[in-house]
Amino acid sequence: MDVQIFGTKKSAETRKALRFFAERRVRTHFVDLLERAASRGELTRFAQKFGVRALVDEGSRRFAELGLRSAHYSDERWLAILVDEPLLLRLPLVRYGNALTVGAAEDSWKDWLAP
Repeated sequence: MDVQIFGTKKSAETRKALRFFAERRVRTHFVDLLERAASRGELTRFAQKFGVRALVDEGSRRFAELGLRSAHYSDERWLAILVDEPLLLRLPLVRYGNALTVGAAEDSWKDWLAP
């Protein structure tokens, strides 16, 4: 089974995830969010496990540019914003079957690959 990684080429955390799996010779399917945004259904899968607010990178430059510091939106509205603005996501989003992680989570990734 392939590991699916959602991120951007410029993201250091995304590159770290790609390198982690490449060093272990695990096939990955990389989705560059600047070329093809994650679908609402895919983001919903992560939101159901971690909550919508866990997907939002409040420290990102884009978050500040859009003036979202004082925003009080519903989870549905946040999902719509994240679909349109992938640079607001905490990267990388990694999926291995039904296992999911948000951000760099090497300990979880090691557990996935343990025999």
